[in-house]
Amino acid sequence: MKHTSGYTMNFTRTLCATAVTLACLGSNAAVAQDSEGAPEKGKLEKIEVTARRTVESLQEVPVAITSLGEAELLEKGIENLTEIQQFSPNTTLQVSRGTNSTLTAFIRGVGQQDPVWGFEPGVGIYIDDVYIARPQGAVLDLYDVERIEVLRGPQGTLYGKNTIGGAVKYITKKMSGDAEFAVKATVGTASQRDLKLSGQIPLTDKLYLGLAVASLQRDGFGKFLSVPEGQDDENYNKDILAGRLTLEYQASEDLFLRFNYDKTTDDSNAKGGYRLVDSIIPGANAPSPDSVYDSYSSLPTWNKVELEGMSLTVDWNLNDSWSLKSITAKRKGDSPTNIDFDSTPIPIFDTPAEYNDKQFSQEVQLNFVGEDLTFVSGVYYYDAEACGIYDAYLVAFGISIEQSGCTDTESYAAYGQVSYDFTDKWSLTAGLRYTNDKKDGVVNAATRIGPAYPYSGWVDGYVRPDDVGNTVIDDSESWSRVTPRLGVEYQYSDDTMFYASFSQGFKSGMYNPRATFYQEPAAPEEVNSYELGVKTDLSDNFRLNATAFWLDYTDRQYVVNVPSDDLAQPTQRIANVGESDASGLEVEITYVVTDALTLSGSLGTIDASFTEVRSVDAAGNPIDLSDNFVISNTPEYTMNFAANYVLTTGIGDVIFNANYYYRDDYELFESPDPLLAQEGYGLVNASVTWYSEDGDWQVGLHAKNLTDEEYRVGGYNFTGGRDDDGNLLPGLGGDTTLVGYYGDPRTVHLSVSYRF
Repeated sequence: MKHTSGYTMNFTRTLCATAVTLACLGSNAAVAQDSEGAPEKGKLEKIEVTARRTVESLQEVPVAITSLGEAELLEKGIENLTEIQQFSPNTTLQVSRGTNSTLTAFIRGVGQQDPVWGFEPGVGIYIDDVYIARPQGAVLDLYDVERIEVLRGPQGTLYGKNTIGGAVKYITKKMSGDAEFAVKATVGTASQRDLKLSGQIPLTDKLYLGLAVASLQRDGFGKFLSVPEGQDDENYNKDILAGRLTLEYQASEDLFLRFNYDKTTDDSNAKGGYRLVDSIIPGANAPSPDSVYDSYSSLPTWNKVELEGMSLTVDWNLNDSWSLKSITAKRKGDSPTNIDFDSTPIPIFDTPAEYNDKQFSQEVQLNFVGEDLTFVSGVYYYDAEACGIYDAYLVAFGISIEQSGCTDTESYAAYGQVSYDFTDKWSLTAGLRYTNDKKDGVVNAATRIGPAYPYSGWVDGYVRPDDVGNTVIDDSESWSRVTPRLGVEYQYSDDTMFYASFSQGFKSGMYNPRATFYQEPAAPEEVNSYELGVKTDLSDNFRLNATAFWLDYTDRQYVVNVPSDDLAQPTQRIANVGESDASGLEVEITYVVTDALTLSGSLGTIDASFTEVRSVDAAGNPIDLSDNFVISNTPEYTMNFAANYVLTTGIGDVIFNANYYYRDDYELFESPDPLLAQEGYGLVNASVTWYSEDGDWQVGLHAKNLTDEEYRVGGYNFTGGRDDDGNLLPGLGGDTTLVGYYGDPRTVHLSVSYRF
């Protein structure tokens, strides 16, 4: 039967009525096209997901989840992971400041705002069930993809690596076993020129080889108005080469093996920020540019992200009820970058930096499916090293403040979840996870005369000293937790399920990689999450899914800037700054109006705030910062409304697609500033896609951000606050550095695909 969920009949009626009312205000549901065949015309299709590590209908999974399939991604012209946020309520997936490929991810107010090495992300990113540890390179461009799933809420009793806020799953296509080849070419705004090739061939009747390659090129949306001699002046450009090789072996009906290898090289320039206020440094000559995509830089503009990974998945059906699955994976990444914090032509506050990491993971699952009972269990091992170095050059003081080091993580976990149907309508889900994390932290601090760089040859003639400075942290700590999940599901009818659940998320402690003196590691974070939901097909053409949630978030980890009279010394502590809570509602609808027209929508609301904030001043005295902190990257409302119209002609189907996405105002940082706050904005997107009658040709024209909205997705605030008259005071580096980074402007691109 369907594993679903429920509450009392009174609550059932109340939640359903509330959900219907809010849904009618307008929203956006994920309409993936991953069904067991084409849906009947004018009726809802069945969407299949693997949120619970087995293939199930989306409507049978008692989890808040959004799924977008390959066809929908293509028809909407979605090109990378950040665009998924438009279709998932209470979700933030945005490009971090200063780069084109580092991800800022938040779900329900839980995430990671600072992409420094050694931090644990609050939202887990998975490629074919392999956890991606670092946000660098996590802005994944979509190619060779079957579907994207967004799971909201803590994930732990079904996944190897636990995540405290939610998970985003990137699922690549499984091979058909036939010889196939496809090519896709795209041209668009800012001289966009993409080429994607994919193919597969059977080596034997059981062994298949697949290959996918993508070259993604684009000029900048803006320019660096001043750069060092010989440096490229394109800002917000794109230069990516990515490839994936897959080998699949169907040894028998019950045994399947899949090997994946992928590599990505991103040579896009470092991204320059837009100065929101003029520099006060004499001779800087850096007024706010006319375009928000223009900037200045005194550093080299090159940037590089290199990612490489491989995995081996073994699926073995032991018998009709029991199955065994093994996932072995290894990944590494290297990201040298140039961060011009002040965004001026002179080196006021420049930071060349390098991040590199490597990870190994092994997961083994033993699963059972019976008539009334399903059981998922697993053990997980994770071994990772995240290292980095950055040199903050403060020209006013003639010195570079350097931090370097590594955080090594070794994690063991065991988890299990059982779902039992104790009547034909009621079922119970219970899960438990044990996690043990050990971290070894090494942090070095140095003060160097003049500019410094992570390695010799960074700029012409530079030779790096051999010493690493003073080792201020060389320590080890372990943390362990048992985290539960409990849920009850009620199948009110064949088409309606109610559910209630409690789950707990855990994120281990961490060392401060920016420490300039010894600091104890921050303690782990915990989230207690409560959900009440309904999933219902009210008719064969109207679907409504709604979830109400409450979060209690304790011991939130943040790097806190401690006040200091010395502008040349960044004084930071890692701290469990306190507690926060959140509550909200998520509604997703799909309405098949006619055989040709489908409407969909989603609405997310959240009320999130700190209930307690703790820190210390420069002397170590306790202070309360609750009046100065907000939950960052978490708008109170997110909303999407979409329409899809299919026009059948004698030469194939033409599909018209349009959506409006609204995102309420939000802060980029926990310490808000009116000049960095982003006001609410809306994006209008439209597409038209033609499929030839034989399905071999596809042509798509996609226009995004049609009204050319300017909206910030990142920034830096290195001011010293405001005086009594509200004027900005100089901060680190002696300047009023307030810089913003922006989402894409209006773009149009044309894609042509052919499948052999």
